[in-house]
Amino acid sequence: MSLSIDISGLRRERIAVVPSPLAELGMALHALAEPGHHPGLQGWATGVTARLDPHLADRMCEADFLWRTTFSDLFLPYAGIPGGATLPGASFAEELDLLDKLTDEQFVDAALEFTCALPYDAQGAGALGDTEARRRALELAAARGPRQVRFTTRLLDDPPRIRAWLRQFLEDCDEAFFAETWSRLRHQLAADARHKTELLRHKGLAEALASVSPAVVLDEAEGRITVDKMGQGRTTASGGLLLVPTSLGWPHLMVLHRYGWQPVLHYPVGSPQPVAPPSVEQLTLRMTALSHPVRMRLCRSLARSAFTTSELAQTHGMTAPEISRHVAVLKKAGLITTRRRGRYVLHQLDVTMVARLGSDFLEGILR
Repeated sequence: MSLSIDISGLRRERIAVVPSPLAELGMALHALAEPGHHPGLQGWATGVTARLDPHLADRMCEADFLWRTTFSDLFLPYAGIPGGATLPGASFAEELDLLDKLTDEQFVDAALEFTCALPYDAQGAGALGDTEARRRALELAAARGPRQVRFTTRLLDDPPRIRAWLRQFLEDCDEAFFAETWSRLRHQLAADARHKTELLRHKGLAEALASVSPAVVLDEAEGRITVDKMGQGRTTASGGLLLVPTSLGWPHLMVLHRYGWQPVLHYPVGSPQPVAPPSVEQLTLRMTALSHPVRMRLCRSLARSAFTTSELAQTHGMTAPEISRHVAVLKKAGLITTRRRGRYVLHQLDVTMVARLGSDFLEGILR
């Protein structure tokens, strides 16, 4: 599973690394709504929540589907401007102005991304102009409660009113807590953007992408960027490609690949991410290897001591070939180590690797 960006024919100067205050506010709202995704931000989230005006807190709940799951593409509005080459604004106010430049259709489709199940990386009918898409949006909103039904109905009936509401809400968030947060974060993000730009200029795109995340790989021969994620999709960077850093985003590595929009890689900086996190394929292999009851029993033995194949066969009442097949699966998944002692080969569970599975799995599904 992966997301791919076709960059064949894209000129180097159309690739930019730029911080985005509006995208960082979107991530801040996500971290406040889902603190479990971001354990490293619990102190910040607790401090913000404690001093939040109750009325603003209620308004956060009113449309939290725009940022609770991840955060809506509305927080990256420059990607939707025709031409596919618009950069983020230099200030928060400029980015709100870019949000105002999206058409009502773009705004509504992006706002309903998580509730309407609209086509994302292909052209399709939007909820604002298609009766069936509207019905489905309201039906899916109903499954999430009356608050979301009310908001979705107002959005479909009167997009300008909701757009004005959202802009005012974002301005109020900026005044209440985000301006202070951004003043602390923007220097780190600007420094990272300069570093990535220098890599891009002097060492090439492959080096710049490798510094973003080991999960992002460039195939220069094919002219394609592949992002290892538990999802599938594809897009083409015909006008430009944006790399947008975030200080609040780890472990999320997000790819905007909406049809007709400029592709964006929204990546975390300063994260505790390991140098080489396991790929989705590796995670799948390990989880599958441990799902078999016989291999689970073998792991119980191998966690305590090293055993030969013959010893395992005798202990578990199985033949040596049967044990060898199960051991081979665990070894291929990287869950056991082997060493030779004379003419004997000893197998033992890699306890550290198994202990990391939970955090690796969580980072993989949140990436």
